[in-house]
Amino acid sequence: MAPADFTTGARPVKAARGTELTAKSWQTEAPLRMLMNNLDPEVAERPDDLVVYGGTGRAARSWAAFDAITRTLETMEKDETLLVQSGKPVGVFRTNEWAPRVLLANSNLVGDWATWPEFRRLEAEGLMMYGQMTAGSWIYIGTQGILQGTYETFAAVGNKLRAARHDTARHPAPAPEGSTEGPLAGTLTLTGGCGGMGGAQPLAVTLNDGACLIVDVDESRLRRRVGKRYLDEVETDLDTAIAKVQAAKAERRGWSVGYVGNAAEVFPELLARHKAGEITIDVVTDQTSAHDPLSYLPEGITVDEWHTEAEADPEGFTKKAQASMARHVQAMVEFQDAGAEVFDYGNSIRDEARKGGYGRAFEFPGFVPAYIRPLFCEGLGPFRWVALSGDPEDIAVTDAAIKELFPENTHLHKWLDAAAERVEFEGLPARICWLGYGERAKAGLLFNQLVAEGKVKAPIVIGRDHLDSGSVASPYRETESMKDGSDAIADWPLLNALTAASSGATWVSIHHGGGVGIGRSIHTGQVSVADGTELAAQKLERLLTNDPGMGVIRHADAGYDRAIEVAHERGVRIPMEESK
Repeated sequence: MAPADFTTGARPVKAARGTELTAKSWQTEAPLRMLMNNLDPEVAERPDDLVVYGGTGRAARSWAAFDAITRTLETMEKDETLLVQSGKPVGVFRTNEWAPRVLLANSNLVGDWATWPEFRRLEAEGLMMYGQMTAGSWIYIGTQGILQGTYETFAAVGNKLRAARHDTARHPAPAPEGSTEGPLAGTLTLTGGCGGMGGAQPLAVTLNDGACLIVDVDESRLRRRVGKRYLDEVETDLDTAIAKVQAAKAERRGWSVGYVGNAAEVFPELLARHKAGEITIDVVTDQTSAHDPLSYLPEGITVDEWHTEAEADPEGFTKKAQASMARHVQAMVEFQDAGAEVFDYGNSIRDEARKGGYGRAFEFPGFVPAYIRPLFCEGLGPFRWVALSGDPEDIAVTDAAIKELFPENTHLHKWLDAAAERVEFEGLPARICWLGYGERAKAGLLFNQLVAEGKVKAPIVIGRDHLDSGSVASPYRETESMKDGSDAIADWPLLNALTAASSGATWVSIHHGGGVGIGRSIHTGQVSVADGTELAAQKLERLLTNDPGMGVIRHADAGYDRAIEVAHERGVRIPMEESK
C-alpha cells in the first residue's frame, strides 16, 4: 500500500444532525456520525490531516480509508460487523445483533517491535496510524471530554492543599469562615500545553476558583482556547502575565492567563522567581505532547521550523526534545523541593526527561496514584454522552435528568451546572461526568427511556474515555504504582474489550500508546447507543454494569480494600473472594 496521503482529497467534514438516517439503522448511523464529528473543524486539531488531537492521533488512516469506512457504515445490515485495522476498513462479517457493529484496533505492535522508530516506519509506509485514545475510536467530544476529569483532578489537588494548610509557610491561607469557594481558591497553578488535551487545564483550575498560568509555544492554540472560553486571556509579556495571575490569586478569584513561550525555558525562569520570592506558585504540572518527542518543541527551534526539522531528522529532533524535557522536568522537581504540589499529568514527560539525562525525573508522582485511584476502586470514571440530533436542548434535558436521578450528589450537580454555563459545545452537543459502578447503568437506561418517550429528539451515544478504572494498562499513568506491582500487566484492558464486545457495545476498540506513547500502554474503549428500543435497554444495562465492574475487580485483585468492599456491597462476583 502506498503511504497515506493527507493532503489530496482533504475537505471539511461535519456530522449529520436530526432524525433522518444516512445508514440503515441508528446502530450504524451513530458510529458514522461520531467518526465525522471527530473530524469536524470545531473539534479536530488538524482535520485536513485527519488528526483529531494529541499531535498525531487520527480518526482514519487516509482519506481513501475514511471514504471506505463511511460508505461501508451506510450500507451495513443490523447483524454485520466492520473490522478496522489502524484506521483502515479491512472486512465486514455477518455476526448478530448483540455483536458490535464496529471493532477497531489501533497502533498495536508485538512487544519487541513496540518502539517509536518501528511505528513511524510502518506509518510512513501507510500500514498503521496512531489512534490516541478517543481519536481512533470515534468518541472524542472536544476539550470537554478531558475537562471533567481534569476538573476532578484539580479539585482533589485543592482538597489536599486545604488539608495541609495548617502549615502556612508552605500552603496558601484557608478559605474564610462559611466560604463556598472552590478548593483552589487563593492558589496559583503553573502548567504547560494548551492543545486538545491540555486546553482543559485552565478552565478546570478556574472552575475550582484557582488562578492559572499556562505556557504554550503556539499562540494559535492559546487564542483558540480563549475563543472557546477555556482560557481567559493571552499574554506575550511574562511580567504582565505574572502580574495578572498574582492579582487573581490574591483576590481568591478564578482566572487564567496563557503565556506564549517554551515551557522548557519558562518553567526554569519562573522557578528562579519563585525561589527569589517574586511569585509563589502552589501547583505545578504539565500536559504538553511529551508522549511523542516529535510533538514537543525543543528550545532553539521556532514553531515555523518545527515540522520541517522533525521530518528532516526524527532521531536528532527526538534527542533535542528529550534534552529540553529534562530541563523542563528538572524545574518541576525543584518546584517540589521548594514546597509546591507537583504531579505528572500522564504525558510520559518524566520518562522522556530520564532519557534526556535527568536522574531525578520520577521524584514527583503521577496524578492517578496521587489523587484518582480511590475513585477507580469504586468503578468511578468518565461517562460521556452525545446528542445525535445535534440539538443542544437534548443535552439540557439529559443534564436535568441526571440531576434528578442522583439528587444527593451535590458535587455532580455543581459540575453539571458549571458545564452548562461555561462549556461551549464543539461539534455535536455532548456532556461528560464521572459515575461509578451501578450509576452508569442507571444513567444509560434513563437515556434510553428519554429516547423512547420522545423527550429527546434522536438517540444518544454513550461512551467514555479510555482513561477509566478497568480499561487500561499504563505504568506511567492509570496503573502507576499499583499496590501489588501489577502496573504493566495488559491482560486487563484485553479482558475489558472482550467483556464489552460480549455485553452489547455498539463499537469496541483496543489501542496501543494513547496519551503516553508507543510501548507504554494498552487501552480499551467502548461505545453504545441508546436508541429507545428494548434491545438497546438490555444491552445498556449489561454493558454499563460490566464495564465499570472491570475497574472494581481489577483493583480488588490488586489488593485495594475499598474495591473489595465495593464488590461485596454491590454484588460484584469475584471467585477468589467467594472462597474466603
